[in-house]
Amino acid sequence: MSKVLISDSLSAAAVEIFNANGIETDVITGMKPEELIACIGDYDGLAIRSATKVTPAVLEAATNLKVIGRAGIGVDNVDIDAASGCGIVVMNAPFGNSITTAEHAIAMMFALARQIPLANQSTQSGKWEKSKFMGVELTGKVLGIIGCGNIGSIVADRAMGLRMKVIASDPFLTPERAETLGVEKVELDDLFARAEIITMHTPLTDSTTGLLNAANFVKMQDGVLVVNCARGELVVEADMKAAIDAGKVAGFAVDVFPQEPPEGYSMFGMDQVIATPHLGAATTEAQEKVALQIAEQMSDYLNTGAVTNALNMPSVSAEDAPRLKPYMTLGRQIGSLVGQVADSGLSSVTIEYEGTAAEINTRPVTSGLLEGLLSPLMSGVNMINAPILARDRDIDVSEVRHKRDGEYQTLIRLTVETETGPITVAGTLFGGDKPRIIEVNGIKLEAELGETMLYMINKDRPGFIGRLGTTLGDAGVNIATFQLGRINQGSDALALIQVDGDMSDDVLTALRALPDVVQAKALSF
Repeated sequence: MSKVLISDSLSAAAVEIFNANGIETDVITGMKPEELIACIGDYDGLAIRSATKVTPAVLEAATNLKVIGRAGIGVDNVDIDAASGCGIVVMNAPFGNSITTAEHAIAMMFALARQIPLANQSTQSGKWEKSKFMGVELTGKVLGIIGCGNIGSIVADRAMGLRMKVIASDPFLTPERAETLGVEKVELDDLFARAEIITMHTPLTDSTTGLLNAANFVKMQDGVLVVNCARGELVVEADMKAAIDAGKVAGFAVDVFPQEPPEGYSMFGMDQVIATPHLGAATTEAQEKVALQIAEQMSDYLNTGAVTNALNMPSVSAEDAPRLKPYMTLGRQIGSLVGQVADSGLSSVTIEYEGTAAEINTRPVTSGLLEGLLSPLMSGVNMINAPILARDRDIDVSEVRHKRDGEYQTLIRLTVETETGPITVAGTLFGGDKPRIIEVNGIKLEAELGETMLYMINKDRPGFIGRLGTTLGDAGVNIATFQLGRINQGSDALALIQVDGDMSDDVLTALRALPDVVQAKALSF
C-alpha cells in the first residue's frame, strides 16, 4: 500500500480520496524543516500547499518518494531540478483556483478604481468625505494583461463583460487563441504604452523576475493602475514605490509578496496601495477543487502510473498507462542495449516510431528510452531527468513518426551517432506486450532480453559457434537462449545470448581471445 503525507492544510476531502484509492494518508501540518526531513523517508507521496518548502535536503531524505503534489498552481516552494534528479514527479493543480484568482484580480481593480478600502476606513471612522474619493469607471478603459494563460484568459473574459478594451502580452498566446478570446495580442512595450490598468498573471521565470522595474515604469502612462495577483518577485519593490511617489502609478493592488508573510514592506501605509494576504485562491470552492484535483492525480500516479499536470515529465492518462507500459519497457531495453554497447561519446539520438507505435503518446516512451540509453554511461539517471541530461550534454534528440505499413505491426528504432560511428537497434512487441529486439546495426534477429546477456560480434567463419559454446561450457556458463544473425555470408555476424548467472571478466577475456571475435560484452537488463 502506498503512503502519502499531507504536510499543509488541505480539505478533508483529499484524505477521503486517497483512502478510497487504497492509499494510506497521514496529515501532519506545521512541521519544522528538520521534522519533515526526519519522517519524509516513510512516504511515497507528499501533498502540499505553499507553506512546506521542499528543499534538496528534504529530497535527499525522501528515499521512497515518488510524487509531490502541489494543491494550487505555483511551485516556487519546490526545488523541481532537485526533484527531477531524484526521479520524483512534481505535479500541480493549475485549474482549480483559476476562477477564484481571476475574480480576486477583478475585485482589486474595482477597489483601486473606486478607492473602496480608504472610503470604507474613512466612513467607519465617522467621516463623510464623499468628494475626497472620486473614482474612475472601468468601462471603456484599456486593460493590459501580462500573461494570458488559464487565469489571464478568465480575467480577459470578465473584463470584456465590463466593456473594457483588453490587450495582452504573452509569448505563448497564438493569434488564433487571441482571436478566440477576443483580445488584442501586443508586444510588452506596446502594452506598457497603451494600458490604463495593468494586471499580471505570468509565472515567475528568469525573464519575468523584476518585470515591473524603473525602466518599464517610464514606458507607462501617468496615473496607471497596477494589480499583481501572480508573484511578488515580478515587481521591484523600490521601483514601484518610487513610481507611486512620482505619480506615474496612481494605485497598486498587491496580493503576493516576495516573502510571505512580508516583513518591513516599504509600501505598507501608503494611501495608493491596497494589500491582501495572498487571497487569490482563498475561497471555499477553490480550496476544495485543488485538494480534490491533486489527490486524484497523485492517486492515479501511485496506483496506475498515470501522470497529469506534471511539471517535470510528460503526461500519461490513466487510460494510456497500461497501453504504454510494454512500449516503455521496450524503449528502455533498446536504449539500455545501445548504451551498454557504445564505446564512445554520443552526439545525436534519433528515435523512429512506426506502425501502431506511431499512434501512441510517444513522449514518455522517449523519456524511458533515454533513461535506458544514458544509465550505463552516467549515474543518477531516471526517466524524469534523462531528457534534461541529454540536452545539457548537447546530445541532439529527435523523434520521427512513420504511419506507413512495415514488416512489423509496431516498431521502435533507435539510431545513435557516436564518435566511432552509428549504432542502430530496433524492437517490436510480440503478442501486443512482449518486447523483442529484431534488428541490430542492420542485422536481423529475434531476441528476448534476459537479465544477463552476452553481446557478440564476430567474423562469419565456420566453426566459430562451436568454439564459443566450448569456451562458455568450460567456464561453467549455461546458455539459456541463443539468437544469431548476419547480413551476408562471410560478413560480420551478431549473437545475443542469454546466460544463467553473471559473466566474469575472465570469461569475457577468454571470449575476446577467440579467433574472429570483433566485440564481446556482457549486458545486464
